[in-house]
This record gives sequence, structure tokens and C-alpha cells, in this order.
Amino acid sequence: MSNTKTVAYKAVQVGDKLPPLEIPITSSLIVGGAIASRDFTPVHHDRAAAQAGGLPDVFMNILTSNGLMGRYVTDWAGPDATVKKIDIKLGAPNLPGFVMTITGEVKAKDDATGIVDVAVVGENNVWGMHMMGTVRVALPKEA
Repeated sequence: MSNTKTVAYKAVQVGDKLPPLEIPITSSLIVGGAIASRDFTPVHHDRAAAQAGGLPDVFMNILTSNGLMGRYVTDWAGPDATVKKIDIKLGAPNLPGFVMTITGEVKAKDDATGIVDVAVVGENNVWGMHMMGTVRVALPKEA
């Protein structure tokens, strides 16, 4: 879905839907995301620790989810867009073997600043809503 051209603010309308993005959830993604974000909590890289906590396998940390949410919007918006804020709420865990589908919709525009609010939901194919929130992104007036 990566957009090599930046979306112009004037080309975006409230209600526009972003294309869905499917992300296979793998152990490598979970462990790599945790380590890259310096989250060494054992449940994110040690199956036995996750099982002791009541889950069948390692599970994704919030920083990886946050990164995927931001990536989803910037892939749509393009390289000249700037993320201003991400508000995220977690739901069901993402475990290896799941597939998370991320969807989004433009919810608001601010003509004075060129900022767009995109509502984002990531649902996995086993337990449902993994993450939901809003990404606030600044777009150039002209692309």
C-alpha cells in the first residue's frame, strides 16, 4: 500500500476510506518489534513466560502496534506527510499465526493547519479488535 506520492490536503474528504492492509503476525514480528522498542518484558519473546501469564504464545507489545498504526497512515499519506499524534487503545492480543487487518477512515480536517484525523482499527482474524485509535497527520496543501 505504500504511497510514493504525498496526498494533498485538498484531495482528502471526511469519510474517505483508506485501503485495508493485512499484516501476518509472526513470532519474528512480535519479538523484533519488542526488541527494537527496547521492551524486554519476557512475555514478548519467551513462550513459557507468555504461557505462565495465561496466553498460548508470545504476544505483540503496544509499541509495535503503535508503529504499525503510524505506518498504515503514512503509507497512505505519502513521504511528505507528518504524523502529529497517535492515540491508541489496545484490545485483544496479537499472537503468531494471526492476521491483522488494518482499516481507516478520514474523520476530520482542519483547514487552518492542514491536519487530518484518521480513525484506525486493527482487527485480528481470531479474537477481533486488537487496536483502535486516531492518527493525526499533517498533509501539504498541494502535493
